[in-house]
Amino acid sequence: MKTSWRTASLVATAASVLALTTACGQDNATTPASAAQNVGATAAAGDYGNPGSGTASGAGNGYGADGNQSSGSPAPAIPAGKLAVASNPQLGNVLTDGLGLTLYRFDKDTANPPRSACDGDCATTWPPVPADDATAGAGIDKALLGEVTRADGAKQLTIGGWPAYRYAKDVNAGDVNGQGVGGKWFALAPTGKKAKLSDLPGLSVRKDAKLGDIVVDKNGMTVYRFMKDQAWPKSVSHCTGACLEKWPAVGPVNADDTEGVKKKGLMPFTRPDGVKQMTVNCWPIYTFSGDKAPGDTNGQGVGGTWYAVSPDGKPVGAPGD
Repeated sequence: MKTSWRTASLVATAASVLALTTACGQDNATTPASAAQNVGATAAAGDYGNPGSGTASGAGNGYGADGNQSSGSPAPAIPAGKLAVASNPQLGNVLTDGLGLTLYRFDKDTANPPRSACDGDCATTWPPVPADDATAGAGIDKALLGEVTRADGAKQLTIGGWPAYRYAKDVNAGDVNGQGVGGKWFALAPTGKKAKLSDLPGLSVRKDAKLGDIVVDKNGMTVYRFMKDQAWPKSVSHCTGACLEKWPAVGPVNADDTEGVKKKGLMPFTRPDGVKQMTVNCWPIYTFSGDKAPGDTNGQGVGGTWYAVSPDGKPVGAPGD
């Protein structure tokens, strides 16, 4: 168990993305499709933790471990660090710890008041996340972070009142092997709710009462443009470093997974850091960490350089627009 925790990767396993040869501004018929993560995978026979396919039949004693197996020694308490929001192709926004490991909640716990029902063997398979050094990263409301005192006196991190856990069989950043185990374990959304992908397309159009038609992502969050970026002759983002913490880049979206957005110039490009970012009419697009819920437009006009995006890629409400 200790070895697997020490080998936890700091970088999520990325889906392979096809190289684009179409120049910006031309019709692009091919965009990369994201490969799904291994959600709720079934462990090989005899593997401790026995993650099932999301049904109670694979749960054994209800928390993901076969009651006939020895629990072994508990894993050492790994600090939570700076919490972050990761995008999963099947679950939407998922909460992770400072190592990029997915955090989970347990249906047998309670949030009001916070209480953990996971002890003994359960806590070996699902190590509680310590509350001591946890901090909120971009897109996470620090007011939702709390703690609960466990039976052994340890302080466990809570999100929106729900005790947070890791899963022993998640080895690499981005793994979500604990999703749906026993029908009681679910990845945490940044709000403390169960992570769940919305029914919206990857990019679509929403009519805002003040701004009119604006582009939103698959979670209904407003999409923005940075006036210092470049679209021609190629897409260039000038939002790097700390800027990206406040304005996360929107990842690649298949053109067929959009609704109401202009198709010409709708394509991803590769940033200098190697990350793929989506564009609308060749303009790089972002969300804003200050938007906490679908429909928020708190990023509109920030610094006189950030504006919501119209369906044809123009900055809504920008001077001279």
